[in-house]
Amino acid sequence: MLLCIDIGNTHTHYGVVAEGEGARAQYDTPTRTLEDAASGIGPKIADLLARQPGIIGLAYCSVVPAATEALRRVLARDRFSLPALHLTHDKKLGVPITYPRPGEIGQDRLANAAAARLLGELPAIVIDMGTAVTFDIITRAHGYEGGIIAPGVELMRRYLHEQTAQLPLLDESIDVTRAVGQSTIEAMRIGTVVGFGGMIQALLDTVIADLAKRGETNPRIYSTGGSAALLRDRLKTPFEVIPDLTLRGLAAAWKLNVARA
Repeated sequence: MLLCIDIGNTHTHYGVVAEGEGARAQYDTPTRTLEDAASGIGPKIADLLARQPGIIGLAYCSVVPAATEALRRVLARDRFSLPALHLTHDKKLGVPITYPRPGEIGQDRLANAAAARLLGELPAIVIDMGTAVTFDIITRAHGYEGGIIAPGVELMRRYLHEQTAQLPLLDESIDVTRAVGQSTIEAMRIGTVVGFGGMIQALLDTVIADLAKRGETNPRIYSTGGSAALLRDRLKTPFEVIPDLTLRGLAAAWKLNVARA
């Protein structure tokens, strides 16, 4: 079993991944409090190690450089002696990287590519629904090619609230019961939920058409991230939601880079 940590802009997602099973347990903690001695990730790691004595290593990725350093300080301070992998573009993913500037690729996206290769045949498209929405495209011919970055639904809602005088900040509800809003809140919810799903479908259609022109077979499509459930009734293209996909990718990368070292 491995302890895998995915440091995001708002939340840090972590869990224990068993080979061949995926994540046995998953948790979230605010990224801004990672280094807190009482409520940060250090005590949480110690608790997991005590309850899961079979953990043999640690793999992590981060899109927040300051939080990366915070995690390193925690690991050093609390003297966790696990073999560790920090997933960066120079590590093995199980597929080549043909993106022209690999250092620009978000580390969570590298983990997603490793997971896609582990889960099945290529090509694959991973839609990660976090603060930003990312598409990652992994093909048989070129491995990790690149992708798309778009605003997430919460960014859309926050922007509407912050940039207007009278629009409220919406809650997290994604329930839409009709096409015409009968209140400001309902109108905003329709615009962000239905409109957001339409944006994702349009982007997906463009990528699938491009892959078809190049002779690739129909891609497997995976979705992960905090807002993945929003797509369940919004996309016409079949896809699979895998909540622990990034953690699985970290575990796959650890096996490629540490276990075989």
